[in-house]
Amino acid sequence: MSYNNILSEVTNGIATITINRPKKLNALNKETIQELHQAFDAADKDPNTKLIILTGSGEKAFVAGADISEFADFNVGQGQELAAKGQELLFDFVANLGTPVIAAINGFALGGGLELAMAAHFRIASDNAKMGLPETSLGVIPGYGGTQRLPQLIGKGRAMELVMTAGMINAETALNYGLVNHVTTLDDLMPFAEKLAGKIMRNSSVAIRSAIKAINANYEVGVNGFDVEIKAFGACFGTEDFTEGTTAFLEKRKADFPGK
Repeated sequence: MSYNNILSEVTNGIATITINRPKKLNALNKETIQELHQAFDAADKDPNTKLIILTGSGEKAFVAGADISEFADFNVGQGQELAAKGQELLFDFVANLGTPVIAAINGFALGGGLELAMAAHFRIASDNAKMGLPETSLGVIPGYGGTQRLPQLIGKGRAMELVMTAGMINAETALNYGLVNHVTTLDDLMPFAEKLAGKIMRNSSVAIRSAIKAINANYEVGVNGFDVEIKAFGACFGTEDFTEGTTAFLEKRKADFPGK
């Protein structure tokens, strides 16, 4: 499939999705959000894809925010629809994807860009990265899940400060806050992401898909995450991956998971 604003390729089981609007610092517009949805959906349905790395083109920005020109004249109803549709199409979609998603933050991740990175299952950043939610400086608040995911990741107090000041933090501060898992040089960012991907891909893709669902359940209102875990744990016993994993362990050999 060809895209206007992103690049997507699969190599050795890793789908790399790159937001490719360098002249706009990879800002998110409606078309880009739709294309990202299509690319993530295609990767998740591809049996040859075991992991997805999301990054931005160039050396300046992962995603520098949303394309403000598209919604500067919106009314209340249009604003609500923009947030609802965006969350459904992309941000919540990515967060609940069964295929693991690593965000490789290679520069500015601001507004919708940071919200997209936070929707990924975890994040790594280059040492030149800057992150923030500057929406209050525009008279609006984060609308793609930022007010919910940021406090889950870094705590309520720090999230309140970051949103209210509309400030930016650097990669080292993001690491200390727990917003990112690792910081590397820009040159090492993608090789490091691929190394992490390799470690993940050695394990059962079926079990990982269930683990993502169980972990996410802890953050869903009205859902008992422990119950979800118990059911998912039991379901694993009926998979070919469980049979292979336990047999390989008892036979003292490396497991060759069929992904079923």
